[in-house]
Amino acid sequence: MDLHRHEAREDVARGLARFPRSEYQERLARVRSRMREHGLECLLVTKPENIYYLTGLDHQGYFAFHLLAVPAHGALTLITRAMERATAEAQLLDTEFVGYMDGTAPERTVAEVVSGIVGAGEQVGIEKESLCLPPRIYEGLSGLLREREWVDASWLVDELRLVKSPLEVEYTRQAAGVSDAMIRAAFEVARPGVNEQVVAAEVYRSMIMAGGEPPGFAPFIRPSPRMAQEHTTWQNRELRHGEALFLEMAGCVGRYHAPVGRFLYLGSAPPNADYVQRVCYEAFDRIVETIRPGVTAAEVYGAWQRHIEQAGISNYRRHHCGYLVGLGFPPSWTGGSTVVGLRHDSSLVLQPGMVFHLLSWLLGSNRGDYFLSNTAVLTDSGCEVLTRSPHRLVAA
Repeated sequence: MDLHRHEAREDVARGLARFPRSEYQERLARVRSRMREHGLECLLVTKPENIYYLTGLDHQGYFAFHLLAVPAHGALTLITRAMERATAEAQLLDTEFVGYMDGTAPERTVAEVVSGIVGAGEQVGIEKESLCLPPRIYEGLSGLLREREWVDASWLVDELRLVKSPLEVEYTRQAAGVSDAMIRAAFEVARPGVNEQVVAAEVYRSMIMAGGEPPGFAPFIRPSPRMAQEHTTWQNRELRHGEALFLEMAGCVGRYHAPVGRFLYLGSAPPNADYVQRVCYEAFDRIVETIRPGVTAAEVYGAWQRHIEQAGISNYRRHHCGYLVGLGFPPSWTGGSTVVGLRHDSSLVLQPGMVFHLLSWLLGSNRGDYFLSNTAVLTDSGCEVLTRSPHRLVAA
């Protein structure tokens, strides 16, 4: 009877899993290889993206404390609220579940699990650079397990996620199709006199009907009065003639995102708008031409910056011209709280399988305003742009 129940559980989990079991096993093997390099007997993972990457747990319960204990050998253990047991049992394979009750101290449950894995004097890796590891829990845990040696392993799993597998790229391609549908919907309704809420509603309708899932960021829909407020979105107000409208959004499939950005003038555009739009397009093309295996992130940013300067837009700098993107949970689509950007000072070497949100951004320049962005993947032969959303200068 127990064997039959176990087989049934596997069948249910296989139906929900985004990836074949072999891919999860390969990911775990690479994590454990890095653990051995650093002498870690156990790795404590708290970032939702990394928990999903290793187990496939996809739900909206990550607002509460989750921790995945990855021992050097043996089964993984997921620790979170006891009420999530049904979700864990339905979705997870090769992972034990331990629940804590609301009102209790989660660190005590974690300490019990870890003490059965790691002996005194042995090293435990933990993701210190995680928004999902409250200081109180970390302090309590390190106090309860003070005889263990704690190692900051914040980037151990993150770095493995930078290069995507073929199936991860395929989910991103599907997400790009959703992104394009969202932009088309915004273009169809954005006009002077239309409420921002109507634009948002049409974007969401198109997102859902195109097969999209809840993204890490809500779509950013910002007219001129809020243009500089980078992470705000629509309000209950009408769009006005002469305003510009900033649109940035991402379709999401399998938790993989494909951000895209477009820029519209409402009713009429200023005299220099055509020029700034052209510069943005050309600078974006320089990014795409420069991205190749073995090139550094700094070289990519340099190509963008040089074109902007050669076009006569002086004294204008951005903190990056894009960043790596893919797997993400709220509150972002960047894969966590840290942005891996294509910056002027980055030594990151680009590899096939990396996915980028590429931006050509000119807001507040001495020649005017425009913006566009697309998701692209680096292949062995070069940079392939995945999003194909329409471009438009003026919505009348």
